[in-house]
Amino acid sequence: MELLTYLITGAIAGLMAGLLGIGGGLVIVPALALLFAGQGFAPDSVMHYAVGSSLATIVLTSLSSLRAHHRRGSVLWSIVRPLTPGIVLGALAGAWLARQVSSPGLALMFGIFEILVAFQLLRGRPPAPHRGLPGRAGLGVAGGVIGLVSALLGIGGGTLTVPFLLWHRVDIRAAVGTAAACGLPIALAGAAGFAMGAGAGWTPGLHTGFLYWPAVVGIVITSVLLAPLGARLAHHLPRQTLRRVFAVFLVLVGMKMILGS
Repeated sequence: MELLTYLITGAIAGLMAGLLGIGGGLVIVPALALLFAGQGFAPDSVMHYAVGSSLATIVLTSLSSLRAHHRRGSVLWSIVRPLTPGIVLGALAGAWLARQVSSPGLALMFGIFEILVAFQLLRGRPPAPHRGLPGRAGLGVAGGVIGLVSALLGIGGGTLTVPFLLWHRVDIRAAVGTAAACGLPIALAGAAGFAMGAGAGWTPGLHTGFLYWPAVVGIVITSVLLAPLGARLAHHLPRQTLRRVFAVFLVLVGMKMILGS
């Protein structure tokens, strides 16, 4: 039964990622927080396990996405390379910071972030191009911010990287492909940072730090399988309606996490 819930969570996350281009962490983290609480995880570490395990799943799903975008020539490696050092340092710092924050504190931050993403979805327009890309130092700082926030909240980084690149006049296809490439160092560094943690009170078996492997494996299996289906369905379903429905879902989940914190 436990494995089935992880498989279902991965299926939903994969479908949403394929349909809307939204990182699965927005679904995975709150779902795991609910499941782990029900399974008796220590209340002080529920969110830490949810965020850490989410990042671990993103390692494999981002590899799949990266390969697909690279084959289509939509990854701008000239941008990925200067972003990566900042991303790695930021993600390690974000994982460390998350370990210092209480589980209710993480839930509050995640809930607020989900509501902000929902408003962006309802707005329905990408950020207007503003200026050209900054130099290597500026990209390094931007990567640090993206990595820190992404690891702190257990998301792959596309939610932040794509708007950043669009704001700096990068084509939408290249922005999505480049963000997919950036998701790998975020997930690797963030998951490594959470692997260094140790849960408070009761902790389950089959875990490394705050990475709970049964959840990671179950989610990866179905999210990788269902993401391509979601991408195909995106060409046949009313995407704007789906964005609005998902935005409402994010608001409800975000409010639940804020009130529950």
